[in-house]
Amino acid sequence: MTRIRRGYIARRRRTKIRLFASSFHGARSRLTRTIIQQKIRALVSSQRDRDRQKRDFRRLWITRINAVIRENLVSYSYSRLIHNLYKRQLLFNRKILAQIAILNRNCLYMISNEIIKK
Repeated sequence: MTRIRRGYIARRRRTKIRLFASSFHGARSRLTRTIIQQKIRALVSSQRDRDRQKRDFRRLWITRINAVIRENLVSYSYSRLIHNLYKRQLLFNRKILAQIAILNRNCLYMISNEIIKK
């Protein structure tokens, strides 16, 4: 029997997988099975960390707003500020409020004072 040469499709698939894992160390960049397992793990981790990143940034924004608000008034807190914002139907984004708190504290003080007066 003559020798049958294999096609290129499986080789092309493995090459594509190897390109994904080219920066991994050791067997994780050389052995096909290990590369596939590591690729699945990497993609799962990236999805999980994208979700976690949203949570972490929200916590950071809340902490920044709370710190600046508590500097100005002793008995005033983040939760009261957000509650009063919703009561006045002023829908500010927490990200924007945190930027205002860091870059221009007086503006945040003015917003909170206007809310308290009404």
